[in-house]
Amino acid sequence: MKKISINDLMKWKQEGRKFATVTAYDASFSQLFEQQEIPVLLVGDSLGMVLQGKNDTLPVTTEEIAYHTRCVRAGSPNSLVMADMPFMSYATPQQACENAAKLMQAGANMVKIEGGEWIAETISILAERAVPVCAHLGLTPQSVNIFGGFKVQGRDEEKADQMVKDALTLEKAGAQIILLECVPASLAERITKACRVPVIGIGAGNSTDGQILVMHDMFGISANYMPKFSKNFLAETGDMRAAITKYIQDVEQGLFPAAEHTFN
Repeated sequence: MKKISINDLMKWKQEGRKFATVTAYDASFSQLFEQQEIPVLLVGDSLGMVLQGKNDTLPVTTEEIAYHTRCVRAGSPNSLVMADMPFMSYATPQQACENAAKLMQAGANMVKIEGGEWIAETISILAERAVPVCAHLGLTPQSVNIFGGFKVQGRDEEKADQMVKDALTLEKAGAQIILLECVPASLAERITKACRVPVIGIGAGNSTDGQILVMHDMFGISANYMPKFSKNFLAETGDMRAAITKYIQDVEQGLFPAAEHTFN
């Protein structure tokens, strides 16, 4: 696989070409994903739940994300690697710069930050300092205690309109990717059409430019439960490589996510 950059993703958006992405946490799986030509890998703070067995992502530290980023980069030299900024690691712009530097130096090409309009200044400061940013909207897991659980976001008109406004504000601030989690498909379609930058969805319907899954969900090995928006591609194919290929093909053809994986 050739080296992937944000320019490739921008070109694919302009061409209407959908792309698959997945979380990765170690060298072995990231190598497998690159061999199957998945262009974007996310070192997610989801590792707190799927690797560490925690109830949420809040205990994950920047040092842990940096460690797993180094592992992923070792296995996948050519993918575009995004690394999550953990809970309270970007509470101030100075903190954001210091912690983003650690992740970029560990091998990330981009950091991912959760938040709406309030995070625009931080994104602008990071972008000015050569740190590309993915802005995460919708169900932002670090806000689980504010939301009162892992719940679909943007179902009422006012909140939906605010999310569209947030996406455009963060794009203007310098975000180069928007990630939407657990939002109604119609809202995700609005945001995807409104934004110039690529929009990646998880539990956001099939109108987004890209899709992302937690690798443990894709292989049906999550410890707790299978989210509505996920699919066990390993059960369908019986082979890990075939499962990854099937996932890629279904995303590119608009077959995944299907109606049963989508929120209305």
